[in-house]
Amino acid sequence: MKLAVWSGPRNLSTAMMRSFLGRDDCRAWDEPFYAAYLARTGVAHPMREHVLSAGITNGDEVAARLEGHSPAALWYLKHMVAHMIEDMPLGHMRDCTNIFLIREPARVIASFLAKRQTPEPWELGFSRLGELFDWEADRLGTAPVVVETGRVRADPEGQLRNLCTAVGIDFQPAMLSWPAGHHPDYGIWADHWYGSVLNSTDFAPPDRAELPEVPAHLLDPAQPIYDRLLQHAL
Repeated sequence: MKLAVWSGPRNLSTAMMRSFLGRDDCRAWDEPFYAAYLARTGVAHPMREHVLSAGITNGDEVAARLEGHSPAALWYLKHMVAHMIEDMPLGHMRDCTNIFLIREPARVIASFLAKRQTPEPWELGFSRLGELFDWEADRLGTAPVVVETGRVRADPEGQLRNLCTAVGIDFQPAMLSWPAGHHPDYGIWADHWYGSVLNSTDFAPPDRAELPEVPAHLLDPAQPIYDRLLQHAL
């Protein structure tokens, strides 16, 4: 099975990948389109040249690889929706079980602001996530699987069991914890971006703080998309 997991930033996506990598039947491809996105856009990300040299810079070639042979019984594909810019191929989604991760927009925005970063609305990923969700819903004739990651932090075992049932695989207890440190399937950028997961051994406890006040120009476009997808969450 190819399990394509779509997410915006600051959304538990790396911890979810690490959870699945604890299984005895799983390999992962971490952000397959990252190098192609950097090559196409020229965006100056940290470790840009390393990502370009290590990755596949042609989106069609990435898609062909995704449509090819899986390296394990379960192939976990960790996708960032921001990488799927105009003209990036989407046909590979037809070969996958697609899952969409969502998180309360105010918490996503606050996570950016806590690091003294002010994102553009598109960087939050909600608009593109909604578009890809609709693309997949139209293809299936029904809503695809949605996971609200705050619920995962509140009840990891319950949510992971529900997710495994939804996609037709057995739950494995090894998904609930892992050794700290690197995993061979992490992207070359792990040291820069994955600090919290590298230091973790399980899912972080739930964030029980009240929703923070965040700029309306960021929250207002994102909230309706989150609310719409939340109706389909496990």
